Amino acid sequence: MTDPLSPAATARQLLRAADRATLATVQPLGWPYASLTLLALAQDGNPLLLLSDLAEHTKNLRHDPRVSLLIDGTAGRDDPLTGPRVTVLGKAAEVADPPLLARFTRRHPSAERYAGFADFRLYQVRVARAHLVAGFGRIDWIEAAALLSPRAPALAAAEADILAHMNQDHSETLDLYAERIAGRGKGTGWRMTGIDPEGCDLRRGGCVARLDFRAPVGDAEAARAELARLAKLARGSL
Repeated sequence: MTDPLSPAATARQLLRAADRATLATVQPLGWPYASLTLLALAQDGNPLLLLSDLAEHTKNLRHDPRVSLLIDGTAGRDDPLTGPRVTVLGKAAEVADPPLLARFTRRHPSAERYAGFADFRLYQVRVARAHLVAGFGRIDWIEAAALLSPRAPALAAAEADILAHMNQDHSETLDLYAERIAGRGKGTGWRMTGIDPEGCDLRRGGCVARLDFRAPVGDAEAARAELARLAKLARGSL
């Protein structure tokens, strides 16, 4: 992340790159309750959570839908307090949306084992605002309109085909993306798990990587052009 980024862009990058978060809910007696949860995002950036009915945080949500999610981007720093983190505030609501569930399970393949269980449900957090701390002196409140990405229905409709094409026909390119752009080191077996207007997500085993686009894309043609540009960059031909 670079200094010229706006607070909203910095916060979006943190959210887009994260695969987990600390979820804070409110117990019926008023106590705050924090737990670890897996995280995926809808294409517009609203968080997605797959939760068990038996979990304490789900019981709390039924009492009070207000939540906060802490996304921590400080790993690897000698002083974590100099690193970026963002707290997202919003209300969680159950959604019955197969494409959103597919985005979640692609991001977290292990969740496919229980996503169809009767006591697991997908929740979407409708963002109200976010609080970014990007190091000493870089503290900002960000409203939802600035944090979220514009909807791109044409890209959403093409997402499954784009992922199938990249995973089946361009697996070597995905490995180059992860190694030379995302800095994940040499390795094979990376897969693209999602694409949105601002970038795409990769995964190999327990590792995830995020590729940010140079400019937002809104449909398959624009996405194809940006992925080709990134391939040239990864091969050193730009």
